[in-house]
Amino acid sequence: MKTPLEVSVGETMRARGLTMAVAESSTGGLIAHLVTSAPGSSQYFLGGVVSYADTVKQAVLGVRGETLAQHGAVSRQCALEMARGVRKALGAQVGVAVTGIAGPGGGTAQKPVGLTWIAVITPTGERAERYEWSGDRAENKNNSAEAALKLLLDELEERA
Repeated sequence: MKTPLEVSVGETMRARGLTMAVAESSTGGLIAHLVTSAPGSSQYFLGGVVSYADTVKQAVLGVRGETLAQHGAVSRQCALEMARGVRKALGAQVGVAVTGIAGPGGGTAQKPVGLTWIAVITPTGERAERYEWSGDRAENKNNSAEAALKLLLDELEERA
């Protein structure tokens, strides 16, 4: 039986002595839910911010207005600023952020439904990846949350 991603993330976080926080937009708290489903998550998970509105991204996470104006909320730049901001706001060593268009509405030709940016920031580096899901709203949220945990695990293992 394969170990769930959230358990693997927890084992890796504990082994490295790291703490983490999440900033979620399109996943609406699903990543925090998955992370806290793992036993012992209180040892490394500090908390999260569900920043659905741009005003919250700015006021709580420190996303710059210029970033939102130039690149939009669903962008590499915004995801990285969200991850940096949640690390700072919650005092975590690792920040994970997700911003995207879950659907079914809200997409454009340039930013279609399913477009998602995920950022991971650790003490040793920053990484942001673009994804484009083709499912319904629930599938897009689930895919984004799983991809965020996978990206975090990959980043931790690559920079060990």
